[in-house]
Amino acid sequence: MKKLMMKKGSTCMACLECVRACSEAFYKEFDPDKACLQIVEKKSVRPMACPQCGKCAEACEAGAITQNAKGVYMVNKKLCTGCGKCVEACPFGLMVKAETSPTASKCIACGICAKACPMDVLEVVEG
Repeated sequence: MKKLMMKKGSTCMACLECVRACSEAFYKEFDPDKACLQIVEKKSVRPMACPQCGKCAEACEAGAITQNAKGVYMVNKKLCTGCGKCVEACPFGLMVKAETSPTASKCIACGICAKACPMDVLEVVEG
């Protein structure tokens, strides 16, 4: 399964460059609410991205969210009705449905955020 992870032993500085890269890639503007990953602070500051659990796909009545051969759940924009049920179902709050967009979006482990990180904190892994 392909997914975005924080590298072990790395430290996130919460500069938001990963968030910027993601929101600009999907929505052509910097808006942290439109990024498919979030910076969270629990024991430490860290980026959080979709773990590919599939809860969004289970909730999608239109069948617009399916798992590809690499284990990544993808949103088919042609099938998505924009109902937002996937957003409600995501236990991590990482599904995005912007008011300005007719469809939902999510992390697809593309690595754009990892490339943008000046601290080299993120990586796309298979496993």
